[in-house]
Amino acid sequence: MKLIVTVGMPGSGKDELVEVARSIGLATLKMGDLVRAEASRRGIAPNGSALSRLAAEERERHGAAIWAQRAIPKLTETKMLVDGCRSDVEITCFRHQFSDLFVLGIFSSPETRYERLGRRGRSDDGASLQEFFDRDQRELRFGIGSAFILADEILVNEGDLSSFRAAARSCLNRILTREL
Repeated sequence: MKLIVTVGMPGSGKDELVEVARSIGLATLKMGDLVRAEASRRGIAPNGSALSRLAAEERERHGAAIWAQRAIPKLTETKMLVDGCRSDVEITCFRHQFSDLFVLGIFSSPETRYERLGRRGRSDDGASLQEFFDRDQRELRFGIGSAFILADEILVNEGDLSSFRAAARSCLNRILTREL
């Protein structure tokens, strides 16, 4: 199985990358959807701090790789993209399961990400600049920085949407055709 795992801060463009992946026929799984589904099952509000708290509690209770472990049974296609890895421990978990793993980092500056999140308006995005920085700090405590430095390639997303989509399509096609 060929597995592409993405890592990037909120608002960096991971959702757009998922849409590009789907448009080229690549099966996808969003790790954040696993957390949101668990929150829904438990009746927890889908806001940023509640979702973060749930994710952290599950990591504390079951180990740092719990969300990757819960994702693995859902990875059933021969080529897939997993969106939103949050730590080096999760990457290690995937690496132990999949010999053909490619970690793709998505980078956007904090200013760009803040503007995007303001336009996106998802319930866990937060509204104020302080909430934005608080969320970044939670992500960094999870270990997203350690995951990011393990990326095999970094895709920079600072320009317009059509340029990013074209770069993402090219990058994904190159990854999918590369041999180990």
